[in-house]
Amino acid sequence: MNLIFLGPPGVGKGTHAKLLSERFGIPQISTGDMLRANIKQGTQLGLAAKAYTDKGELVPDQVVIDMVRERLRQPDCVKGYILDGFPRTVPQTEALAAFARIDAVVDLEAGEDIILGNLGGRRVCRDCGATYHIRRLDGATTCAACGGELIHRADDQPETIRHRLEVYHRQTEPLIAYYRETGLLINVLAEGDIEHDFALILKVLDLE
Repeated sequence: MNLIFLGPPGVGKGTHAKLLSERFGIPQISTGDMLRANIKQGTQLGLAAKAYTDKGELVPDQVVIDMVRERLRQPDCVKGYILDGFPRTVPQTEALAAFARIDAVVDLEAGEDIILGNLGGRRVCRDCGATYHIRRLDGATTCAACGGELIHRADDQPETIRHRLEVYHRQTEPLIAYYRETGLLINVLAEGDIEHDFALILKVLDLE
């Protein structure tokens, strides 16, 4: 089961990919997580990527393509994987087709007001990268997993969110048409709570 999760920032791709990963024992491959790890570690890739992510822009295609190709060669991907946040452009999509077989593409959709609420209330652990929402934190300011400080990321600020959505509509939405033509696209309206939306995803993938 090789899956791609598409959708605008803040729609829940990471949350649902993680739930699916835990349920079926296949890795969630998040290019965002991999890039943030490099940024935190101060690698050459991380420093180059930070200049783009701080402005809400996409990291250049070839950097991300090479990173994903190498990741899919790892042994834990043999039984399947979930690509979360990749591909994001048509060139990335075409490059992926050369080295990976995809079974289904789940396109999560939500209105802009839902997305602004999701991202505006998101808090991320500075140390381990775990994500939370203020609706579920009950005032907590530290990570339940490691005790690290919860921060409001620069790319989750209102002005940057709107810019990220503009970038998505311009560069990533064409992928929806691309995958619709292949017959792999499955649309899911993700405007409910986590449990409700995850149940919809399982249903459309025939994994109930």
